[in-house]
Amino acid sequence: MKILLKDLNYSFKDSSLFSKALTHPSALAPGNGVDFERLEFLGDRVLGLVIANWLFQEFPHEREGDLAKRFTGLVRKETLYEVAIKMGLDRAMIMKRERSSSQEKRLETLLADGCEALIGGLYLDGGLEVVREVIHNFWAPYIGKTLSPPRDPKSILQEWVQSHGKTHPFYVVIESSGPAHAPRFIVEVQVDGFEPVQGEGSSKRLAEKDAAQRMLEVLSYDE
Repeated sequence: MKILLKDLNYSFKDSSLFSKALTHPSALAPGNGVDFERLEFLGDRVLGLVIANWLFQEFPHEREGDLAKRFTGLVRKETLYEVAIKMGLDRAMIMKRERSSSQEKRLETLLADGCEALIGGLYLDGGLEVVREVIHNFWAPYIGKTLSPPRDPKSILQEWVQSHGKTHPFYVVIESSGPAHAPRFIVEVQVDGFEPVQGEGSSKRLAEKDAAQRMLEVLSYDE
C-alpha cells in the first residue's frame, strides 16, 4: 500500500476510505462489499467527468461523435486494467486470489473495478483537483495515443466482411449474469469461414465490441 501511495503522490486523510477502495467484495463475506461498490460507482462517474472535460479541451475542433469514440477508449475496461497495473493495484488490492484460469480471466475486471473505486475514494478524500491530477498523470500516455479518433471494432469488422464478400457478422448472447448494478455479458460473434469468437463486457454492446475486436485479431493472423 505504501508503494501505491507513493505512485499516486497523495496521502489519504481518511485511511478508511483508502482501505475500502482496496478491499474487493470477493475478499469479504456476502453482502459486505457495499462500500467498495459505492466507491466504484462514484469513481466511474468522476473518471468520466474528468476525461470528458480533458477531451473537450484537448480536441476543440472535433465533433461530438469523435470525442465519444475517444472517450470510450479511455474509460473501457482494458484501459482501466492497464492503469491499475501501473498504479500497482495488482499487488495492493485485497481480493480473493485463486490459481485457476477463471480467476485469471476475472482479474482484469477486478482490477478495473478497483481502479474506479480508488478514484472514487480519491475524490471524496481530496476533491476534484486531486483526482484530476492523478487521472491526468496516469492517462496522459493514452489521451494522445492516436492522431485520429479510434474506430469502433464492430464497424471495422463489418467493413472487412463486406470487402471479402461475406455475410454480415452475427452476434449471439451466450450468457448474462451478475446483479443488476454489475451485469456481465458474454457474446459470440460468427463470421463465415471462421470459428466463432467470444467477448465479454458489462453490457451487451460492450461485449459485442469485445467479441468484434477479438475476431479482428483472428482475421489479422489469417491474412
